[in-house]
Amino acid sequence: MSLLENERVRDLLARAGLDRLPPRALAGIIAAAVLVIGLALWRFWPAAPAPEIAFDEAAEAAVSDAGDQSAEGTSAVEVGAVVHVAGAVLRPGVYSLPAGARVSDAMAAAGGALGSAACDAVNLARIVTDGERIYIPTAEEVAGSGVGAAGEPAWSGEPSGGGAGTGGAPGTVNINSATAAELETLPGVGPATAQKIVDDREANGPFATPEDLMRVPGIGPKKFEAMAEQVSVG
Repeated sequence: MSLLENERVRDLLARAGLDRLPPRALAGIIAAAVLVIGLALWRFWPAAPAPEIAFDEAAEAAVSDAGDQSAEGTSAVEVGAVVHVAGAVLRPGVYSLPAGARVSDAMAAAGGALGSAACDAVNLARIVTDGERIYIPTAEEVAGSGVGAAGEPAWSGEPSGGGAGTGGAPGTVNINSATAAELETLPGVGPATAQKIVDDREANGPFATPEDLMRVPGIGPKKFEAMAEQVSVG
């Protein structure tokens, strides 16, 4: 039985004044009505709620802590100490060391100890502090200062004896370990020449003989002759 033959449908069509229309026209009207109702239901039917994304606060906190620790670790590596290494080392000068560095690290940064160095007179395991001066003495300097109880060197950390920066005969200046100020005590050596001696020593290594001073710009045979008896190389 078709939809138009249903008594209830025919009653509704009669009330609407559509019972006199041809069956084909009525079928078209009913189909259109069904389509409109279907579109309305599809358009206004409540949509399913979107799924909620679980928020893991513990995981976020762990990631944040890891980032903080990484930043702290980077900062710890960057912070260090700047020290002045002098005395019987290959390249005396100022060096930057990482946090927790020890005297042995400072000595290594300066190219290591010379053959004349008395490394046992210095506590190589001591942690350095920012801005300090580390002096590596020669064996002769330590011998001149005496030894302490149980044979421990009584080295105070600075050269002593007949002159500043000495490491050879009394009254001489060790040109391999003397500071610029100590080098200025030599005849004919002013601040500029003293700095040239230090710069040459750091760039080319220690002086093998006193005569090597003449490789420094500004020191010729005459100037060297005036200071020859007052210089030593350790």
